[in-house]
Amino acid sequence: MNRKLKVGLLGATGLVGQRFVTLLKDHPYFEVTVVAASKRSAGKTYFSTVNDRWKMNIPMPEYIKDFVVKNVYEIDTISKEVDFVFCAVDMDKTEIKKIEEAYAKHEVPVVSNNSAHRFTEDVPMVIPEINPEHLEIIPKQRERLGTKKGFIIVKPNCSIQSYVPAISALLKFHPTKILACTYQAISGSGKTFKEMPEILDNVIPFIPGEEEKSEGEPLKIWGHIEGNKIVCTKTPIITSQCIRVPVSDGHLAAVFVSFEKKPSKEEILNCFKTFKGKPQLLELPTAPRQFITYFEDEFRPQPKLDREMEKGMGVEVGRLREDSLFDYKFVCLSHNTLRGAAGGALLTAELLYREGYLD
Repeated sequence: MNRKLKVGLLGATGLVGQRFVTLLKDHPYFEVTVVAASKRSAGKTYFSTVNDRWKMNIPMPEYIKDFVVKNVYEIDTISKEVDFVFCAVDMDKTEIKKIEEAYAKHEVPVVSNNSAHRFTEDVPMVIPEINPEHLEIIPKQRERLGTKKGFIIVKPNCSIQSYVPAISALLKFHPTKILACTYQAISGSGKTFKEMPEILDNVIPFIPGEEEKSEGEPLKIWGHIEGNKIVCTKTPIITSQCIRVPVSDGHLAAVFVSFEKKPSKEEILNCFKTFKGKPQLLELPTAPRQFITYFEDEFRPQPKLDREMEKGMGVEVGRLREDSLFDYKFVCLSHNTLRGAAGGALLTAELLYREGYLD
């Protein structure tokens, strides 16, 4: 396939949509042809709609400024102008499910940043380096939807992408129980410091829905396909606490883990260093060269210093040591709007492209 695929951005005006806009500038596989949002934004240029709400720390790309925003419900029209869509709409979960299925049934593949379909049994929830084999469920999903081309694929919650890669590198030692406490940046709520003054000089000890996602989603990622559904693994047992902290970008996780076969520290460090997946083997445009980076410095990783490693697509780990209750403990970091959101979805789309699912 020589031509670039035409991409629609659903929810293009929000924080994650804006991140997609920056990442897709001059992309080698894809080009944006449609931007869509809510009815109140429809009919206006992207610049006039977003200009005073632009949240990125780089200027708005010139290529997008004159795009006229469409209503996300213009499904018949949009589906004729794109090869696939990224979905990052901010709506009720039930409504998101309807929209994503409607696009899929219009033969438009949907790469979703939303949580609505994460536990739909035949919808793969993918971290490309970890469970690319779950793409094999797509033909079964197409059978259910009655489509030839259309399907839905989702990326996981942003916070678990700090610690799930590190644990995935150690799966051969059979982890049995995990405690993960995440310290999550405000951009995870789609806000900036200006829009969230209550976080200044403060920590908020509860993020609705996050702990359920942190405890449940890894089990699907580590699960397997059985017939026409993805079956979640029953182990390890995971418990978590999710806390909002006054950081702009970057989710940190304090992780405690026990194993059926306890590895040595040297074995763990070697697993971190050598862990790679299909994105690295295929040299996908958005893939980090080094997926997991370990810091010997006890004071790292830190969001402000390390979240941009590998253009924000890497995972950083530090402070590995034995624990008195669990076998080991360590700290993880990932960039929540790059690896955890738009970047992760884009990497998934690149994998779909190279594996032939977007033909």
